[in-house]
Amino acid sequence: MIMLLRRVRTAARALPVALGGLLVAAVPFATALPAAAAGAGRVVLRAEAPKTFVMYAADEGADGTNSGFVIPVSVRASDAGPARDVRVVVDASGLAGVARVSAGGGGNCTRSGAVFTCSYGDVQNGDGESEAPFTLNGVDGVAPGDGGTVTYTAVADNAAEVTGSTRMTVGGPSLDVPGKDLTAQDVAPGSSRPVTLAFANHSRFAARQGVALTVSADPGLKLTSRPGNCFFDPSFTSAWCGFATAAGPHTAFRTSAPIRYTTAAGRMSGTLTYSWSSDRTRPAGFTVRGTQAPLALARTADRGFTAATGTVRVTTTVQADYQPVTATVRGRVGQTVTVRLGVRNNGPGRPLGSETMGGFKVVPPEGTTVTSIPYTIEEDGGTWACDRPAKSGGAFVCDIGTDPFGPGPAQGRTTVIGFRVRIDRVVPGAQGTISTYGPFDRTPGNDRAVIAVDASPASPVARRHTVAWSVLAAVVAGGAVAAGVARVRRRRARAGA
Repeated sequence: MIMLLRRVRTAARALPVALGGLLVAAVPFATALPAAAAGAGRVVLRAEAPKTFVMYAADEGADGTNSGFVIPVSVRASDAGPARDVRVVVDASGLAGVARVSAGGGGNCTRSGAVFTCSYGDVQNGDGESEAPFTLNGVDGVAPGDGGTVTYTAVADNAAEVTGSTRMTVGGPSLDVPGKDLTAQDVAPGSSRPVTLAFANHSRFAARQGVALTVSADPGLKLTSRPGNCFFDPSFTSAWCGFATAAGPHTAFRTSAPIRYTTAAGRMSGTLTYSWSSDRTRPAGFTVRGTQAPLALARTADRGFTAATGTVRVTTTVQADYQPVTATVRGRVGQTVTVRLGVRNNGPGRPLGSETMGGFKVVPPEGTTVTSIPYTIEEDGGTWACDRPAKSGGAFVCDIGTDPFGPGPAQGRTTVIGFRVRIDRVVPGAQGTISTYGPFDRTPGNDRAVIAVDASPASPVARRHTVAWSVLAAVVAGGAVAAGVARVRRRRARAGA
């Protein structure tokens, strides 16, 4: 089994495309390894690409595209040092009539007709690199099962060459799922909930080899159904189910029985994603076979099937009860003070990174001005941690979960930030407001609080300075006026002489 690939690139080399892609039949293909050449400094390359690869669905025709075919190359661990100047030459001439190819590799591959040469650079000993030599583009007039063979050769300055091949096939038909998300609300943690999943074949081709269903859940959910024709990952958060049903053109099917799942304690939401495929090749990682009666398919009405991937959105009965953290604006007129405002999570739940955090809104008291809401992130930051109102008197909106705040607070904890507030004048009875909001807050009675003001007139020293400057300004202005009058009188005197 090939080792995990790790990129070792200079900054000048473009990043490669990510491993994998849609429609990949991940059946490993290991080439025969040549013996290391005699002599010091020789290394041994390994090249491994999928034995078979599904390029696109037949019903996509010329609209089909796939950039997911990659050729990993690694260096067998030894003390021989890195493989120098690794190149892979790929011959795609066998795809004539079933696919069009265009350059890939993130700029690291060149083309000469149907032959692509990809530069992998120096590959460190015990490590590997990968490149996508080309992008596959569909053609019209093909049928599922059509295909061709791609061959490749990997070589380095100090290693013997390694060769391999991949059988490229046209897949299909593609299968659609409902375009509208399915939902489940007020699910009690630990309780079992059912969901029935369906698909439609809108193409002119039949899924002659049957169909497959793949379901994936986030960590807050767990699949509890165990049909015998399904395989699961060890955590039972993902499943792959195979069905022998040959779904004909313009037909729709649903699971004959619901698939059941449960939610974890403390989680407020969760998501299931699913898709159907006419490729029944079971992906790696699904190692645990179900022990219950097999799941079957039943015909259903073809309505609303417009998406390639479906989603089931789950909300639970667990809430995160937000409550404002408020403070008093205290100081003298002319002062700018820091007032720490925010939100307390009374729990019992806590929003996670994948969930909407919510936040709080602040309307400053009359007679004050928010001059900044500074924050710091890794010794750097900004002046405004919250969105400012478009008009005077509006609310500052502070979203928890954004960079200034980080993750949402755990139960019993607070998230606050300092508002820099200038006291402009004393307004008797003035007060601002702070209100919290969150999609999982189901206790609205404590979502609003008052921001009080304890403002005093400017200090006597400040007032004396103000008066002194006012008098000085008046004296200066008066002197200027007197001097101007004198100049006018002198000009008039000279004119009459």
